[in-house]
This record gives sequence, C-alpha cells and structure tokens, in this order.
Amino acid sequence: MTTAHHLFFSQASKKTTPQNMCSSIMAIVMKAKSLCLYVELACNGLFGAGQGSMIAPPDPDRKYSLQRAELVIFNRGVDDLLVDFEMLVDIVKLLGENDQRGFQALFTANEMVNVCDATDPNSFLAARKLAKKFFSQKNGESQHVVHAMGHCHIDTAWLWPYEETIRKCARSWVTAIRLMEKNADFIFTCSQAQQLEWVKQWYPGLYSQIQHFASRGQFVPVGGTWVEMEGNLPSGESMVRQFLEGQRFFHKEFGRYCTEFWLPDTFGYSAQLPQIMQGCGITRFLTQKLSWNLINKFPHSTFFWEGLDGSQVLTHFPPGDSYEMKCKVEDLLNSVRNNKDKGRANHSAVLFGYGDGGGGPTQRMLQRLERVRDADGLPRVQMSSPDQLFSALEADSTLLCTWTGELFLELHNGSYTTQAQIKKGNRQCETLLHDIEVVSSLALSRNPSFQYPADRLHKLWRLLLLNQFHDVIPGTCIEMVVQDALKYYQEIRSAGAELLQEACRSLLVEKGVHEGKEGSPSLALNTLPWERSEVIQLPGGAAEPTLALVKVPSVGIAAVTESIEPDCPVSVSTQADGTVVMENGILRVIVDKAGRVASICLVNSNREAIAGGCFGNQFVMFDDVPLYWDAWDVMDYHLQTRKPVSEVIRPVEVVHSGGLRGSVKFSLRISEKSSISQELVLDARCPYVKFHTEVDWQESHKFLKVEFPLRVRSPNATYEIQFGHLQRPTHWNTSWDWARFEVWGHKWADLSEHGFGVALLNDCKYGYSVHRNTLTLSLLRAPKSPDATADMGQHQFTYAVMPHTGSFQEAAVIQSAYNLNFPLRLLPKETGSPQTGSWSAFSLSSSAIILETIKQAEDRKDALVLRMFESHGSSASAMLCSALPLKEALL
Repeated sequence: MTTAHHLFFSQASKKTTPQNMCSSIMAIVMKAKSLCLYVELACNGLFGAGQGSMIAPPDPDRKYSLQRAELVIFNRGVDDLLVDFEMLVDIVKLLGENDQRGFQALFTANEMVNVCDATDPNSFLAARKLAKKFFSQKNGESQHVVHAMGHCHIDTAWLWPYEETIRKCARSWVTAIRLMEKNADFIFTCSQAQQLEWVKQWYPGLYSQIQHFASRGQFVPVGGTWVEMEGNLPSGESMVRQFLEGQRFFHKEFGRYCTEFWLPDTFGYSAQLPQIMQGCGITRFLTQKLSWNLINKFPHSTFFWEGLDGSQVLTHFPPGDSYEMKCKVEDLLNSVRNNKDKGRANHSAVLFGYGDGGGGPTQRMLQRLERVRDADGLPRVQMSSPDQLFSALEADSTLLCTWTGELFLELHNGSYTTQAQIKKGNRQCETLLHDIEVVSSLALSRNPSFQYPADRLHKLWRLLLLNQFHDVIPGTCIEMVVQDALKYYQEIRSAGAELLQEACRSLLVEKGVHEGKEGSPSLALNTLPWERSEVIQLPGGAAEPTLALVKVPSVGIAAVTESIEPDCPVSVSTQADGTVVMENGILRVIVDKAGRVASICLVNSNREAIAGGCFGNQFVMFDDVPLYWDAWDVMDYHLQTRKPVSEVIRPVEVVHSGGLRGSVKFSLRISEKSSISQELVLDARCPYVKFHTEVDWQESHKFLKVEFPLRVRSPNATYEIQFGHLQRPTHWNTSWDWARFEVWGHKWADLSEHGFGVALLNDCKYGYSVHRNTLTLSLLRAPKSPDATADMGQHQFTYAVMPHTGSFQEAAVIQSAYNLNFPLRLLPKETGSPQTGSWSAFSLSSSAIILETIKQAEDRKDALVLRMFESHGSSASAMLCSALPLKEALL
C-alpha cells in the first residue's frame, strides 16, 4: 500500500482546480495490484484567498468544501468529441457569417448535434467522423470552387425582331468556335433549340463546326426547351411541348438529352415546373432572375425546388447575380460573398460572356481566368460544364434546403397584362391546337384513310412556342416583334382552321355520314372530357340570332336537331329605377343603370355574393408610371391612384329578354379618348354570368381593372396554374405577402370560405389581385416603351363570375373555366351530319381527373398519347372509357 502511495505522488500527481478538475492515475493502475489514494486540500483559490479582492490580504477564516471526490473511467472518445465541437464553435464565432469556412463549421457542428444520441455511445463515432472530415481539409482545400462556363444569352426577340436574332447567333457563335480552336479547355454553353435550328438553316457551315465541337465536349447544348420561355403564362401543355420539341431536337442533332433546364432570364417560375421537368428527363435547374427581386432577398443560391406534387429538382442561382460576367476579380469574389448557402454548397457557376449579340466570351476573359485558377485569397476556378457543376453539387447535397411552391419574381408583374393581343393570341391558339389534335386523333382511330397532320402541327406548335419566349408573350418587346407575333398567331389560326375542318370531315365520313345538304342538322363538337349542356348560336342570316340549348357528350359530337327546353327559362325584368333583374334558376343577377352588379345571388341557398353596400363589375383606372421598366413593371404605389369609371354613355338596356338567354348592354366613358361597351349574359343552365367586353383604348400610362368586392372572408385565394392550382394570401401581413400585390393566374381565380365561394373566370387574361375580400382582374395597360403603341386600339374579351356552394372543386369551377375557353364548335353543314344522335370517344368516371391532351404519339403512328392530370390537389382514381377500337393501353 505504501509503495503504491509513493508511486502516485512521484509519477502521476496533478494539481486540481476549478478549471482543471481531473487527474489521471492510469499509469499507477497499470502497475499496482491495489491502490490507496490520499487527497491533500489547500484552501486557496486560483488566485489566493484574498478578502474582497485578488490582491487583498488572505482571509484566514475563509472556508471551502469538497463536494465530490470519486474514481471514474475516463471516456477518451467523448473527450475528443468535446474538443472537436469546441473548436468548431470557436471557428463559427470568430470567422463570422461572411466566411465560407465558418459556415462549413456551423453546419458540421449542427450535424454533429443531430447525430449524437446521449443514450447511444455508438453515435459519437459518427459525429467524430463529421468533424474529422472538416478538420482533414488542409489550408486552402476548403476554398469555394467556381465553375466557369462561357455563355452568350441571346434574347430570341426583344429590342430587335426574330430575323435579327439569327444573325446575332451566327456572329456570337463564330466567336465561340474560334476561341475553342485556340483554347482546348474552353467550354461554351448554349440553350434554345430554335436558335440552333435557325443557324442550321441559314449557316450550315457554322452548324457543322458547332456539331464538331459539341462532340468534343466544348460546345454544350443545354436547357432542353425550344426557347427560353416565360415561366408563368404558357399553359401546362405548352410547357410540355417546349421540352418535347427541345429535347427531341437536342437528341437528334447532338445525340443527348439535356438533364438541366437552363432559364437564366424569365419573369417568374410556376410551381408546376419541377413536375414538368422531372417528366421530361430534367433533374437540374439553373436560373438567375430572382436576384432582381424588388422587396425580399431570396434566401438560397443552391437548393432543392419542390413542385405541386412533391417533385424536386436541384436548383442553382449563380451567386454572382449575373449571366454575363466578365471574369473580373469582383465577379469571382461576389460568387463567394453572395453565396447564401455557405457551408451547404461549396460550388457555384460563373457564366461569362457578352450577351444579346455582344459576341459572347472573349480571349481576354479566358486570360483573366487563367491568372487566378488557384490564386491565394480567391476561390479556386475551373473551366467547367453544367454537368460537372451539378454533379459536384449533388455529391454534397445532404444539407441543402428545400423551397416548396412557386418562385415568385417581385418585379415585372405588369407583364401579366401588357400587350393584350399577344395574350389573347396565345390563349386562343393553345385552344385551337388542342382541338385540332383531339379531332385528328379521333379521325386517325376511326378512318384508315386519314393522315394525321403531324408535320403541319409541329410547324404550328413551334410558332406558338416561339411566341412564348420570355420577352414576347409578356409583351416587353418592340412593335416590330409584336407585329411578328401577331402574324404568327394569324398563321396558326388560318392553317389550324383548315386542319380542324379536314379532321372533322374525315371523322364524320368514317362514321357513315352522308354529305351535308340543305335541311340536314348541324353538328356540335365537344373536345372536353365531360358532357356539356350549353346555349349556342345557330348559323343563319336572320337579323335576330337563333339560339339553341344543346347537350353534347364528352369528347364527342351531337346533331343539333332542335333546342332542348330548359328546366328553368331565363327571366328578365326591368325595375322602376332602371335596374335589370335576370334569373335562370341558378343565379339571380341585379344590374344597375351604369352596368354595375348590385347583386349576384345563388337562388337555391339565397346566398349573396356581392359585399353589402358595394357593386361588382366596377371598372377602375390607375395611374401606371413605373420606376424604369415601363412595359414590364407595375409598382405598388399605383394602388394609391384608384379612380372608378362611372361616366355613362349609354345606360343599361335589355338585349335578350329571356328564355334561353337574358342579356343587357351598356357603355361607359373612360376618358375623352377611351370607352367601354359591355354585354352581360345569363344563359339557361349556366352557373356563371358572362361579361362580353369591348374597349376602345387610347391611354398613356394608365391601368384598367375590374373589381368584385365579395361577401367572402378568407386569408387565401386560389389561382389556376399549369396542370393545377395554388394559393396566395389575401392579406399583406409580411413583405413577402405585400410583394404579391399583383399576381398571375390562368383561366380562373377563386375566393372561398367554408361552404361558399366566388370564382372569376376569363378567356384571355392573366393578371389578378385579391386583397381582403375584393377580387380584381387586370384588363389593359398603356406603357410607352419599348413599344410606344402598346395596347392602343380595339379589344374584345370575356370574363365571368361564378358563385358556388361548397369548394371550387365540388362546384366544378375548373370545368366551367374550361367551358368558357373551349366553346362548343358548331361544324358547318358541308362536313356532313351523322345518322345517329350523338357519339362519344372518351369519358372519365372522376371529375378530379382532366383529360388535357389527345394526340398522335411521336414515334408510333398507330398510337395515341393521352395526357391526364389530377386537378383537385389530392389523390384520385378514375376509369377511362373509350369507344375507339383500342388494342392496348400503356401507362
């Protein structure tokens, strides 16, 4: 015992203090068979025992207590873990928020805390491995890596017409090819299949060189779309076709499909894009425009973007906030400083080169990059490709955040309304191409002699997709581009009408139809997947139009032999004060002398839609003078200039006095130069009232809207988007809410509370605002640059108001909006008439499923593609029935 005691003090004695409260006796225990320990105590603090202060005389009466003295087994692993964690925390605190290494330390420490389980010592090893990975990086190895890629963003049309873009592409890409010849490691990215198609057509020699350098991996086609389209306004089917046409082009011409969607510049990003991308083979996404947000700074540079159905794509915003960098030191440092995911992502893109015909990258830019490839104090630079960038991001993506829903650009929200004729042309041509494909598919299935017009349809689709470029369909372009776009829409309408008539004739001939002759009934065509009962106007030369209520089956045709008698005819009555009351058994509508709607009431429930003391269908004007981007922007301060349009030119008068249709017409003066004429129409069996509107618009920097203050209270409104819908707040609680004072939607928007709501439908508008209980549709703007004549002239459009019980899903708001946009087509008698009353090609057992598209398959001439989507925002099952002679069905 004594020997062990002396060994302890001679070899392992250690002073213990409050700062160092343990002593190791491992050496003694290893040699001794038994052990006796003595503890010596001294009543001294770390700095003596002074009375009152450190240097005061000692206090002889000061007392201390020994609270614990015990033998423990020292856990070296836990101690090492604490040291790791301590050092990581210090690095976080001292390097600060702007240091890449500090953020890496923060996220490493956070992951260690998440991994550690105090009840499971085995988890400590996993935490230590995280720390080891961090500390094993030598000085400089954790430097941010910049992936430099040559780039030349060329707007397919903007401040120049389409034909000038062809020359811009040729000039810029020749420069890129010459740089590749001199610099074997230079990599150049190029999006937009349309531009490559133009160069192939007009500059075949240059195109051959492009294909050569593409095979070497230096000229890299990216994006997968026909053009860099606008991300909000095209329909879901149009977006699918952008990828279909683009991906097929890239695969045919360059032997590969793109895996990244490349959209550096656009005016917003629909929440449906991730699902569409995934369905088209795209798993990665690069853009930059959200750095232009006017109010809120978007919180991420690299993240997973999640769409409506949960589909995710790895998304990267180049932190340098530009797609036209010049390889200056500032560009490289900004790529590190502005990286909002420091510690989560250590790689970013630098897209360098002069865009829009400026020639793209230069030799000087490449020289700058060569000087700083691995320079102390700067991020590491490597010439790279999109695949290398995204592969590096994917390899270390476990800490990346996820953003769910739309990526809303807090700018350019006037572009939802500018150049109304372009918006109208887009919607109408999308509708026409849909109908042509439906009828052509039915004719292909029923008539062996019918040749599906695939080539002609491809041409028309490509014209439509071209006009969906992100400066064309928004209307943010010069007058020459507007004229080109309107010309292409007219070409689609003209050629499309011929294709539709040919398909109808072939379909009807197959069905044993005799040639039409005098007295034979007309035919009504329904291209939508549900039965419809609607009032239509029959052809004829009579001064008074002949109306008929017809029933047409889903995706089918019916003979119009005689009008169906409505269960409840429309009644129209004029009151003593000049107001007009119209009722169809579903709705009761009261219109005052100025065309304002004093009441829209659901007859069965007696539920009023219009807020008390207010009027619906109230036209309002605003001053519209944005800070800079005239055609693009509308600023929030325009809301302070609201002025009702109230001067009556012609008061309300009855046009149709009831039966199948009731309607009234009136006119208002907007200003000395502009006016509105409108017909309010209520048809038998129709759940909504329509507002057929004509505007003579001759304004400057004004904004025309129509308001419906509703007797509905809800914190959120719902808007149709591509293949679905989303909600946005009706309040301005936060800056993120307030920044959405003007938003976009497609065919409908809905404001509902439990059990009741009101939907606003339209046939060619995209701008909405819903603040508190007022549902507003944006109608016309009058910017003066870059097109001084934008929107001047005559406009015709229709919107509709649909009160409903239950949810908008239960009330068939979605179907009603389709009906408004896809009217029943009355086929001319010369196409023939069926011997049977009606015929249906397809029907669905669930109203939640929309059969959006029926078309011939691309590579199988004997096959049809049916594109369906779930529209209610849930899961659903349905049975699809068909009268076509089908052999097999594949999912």
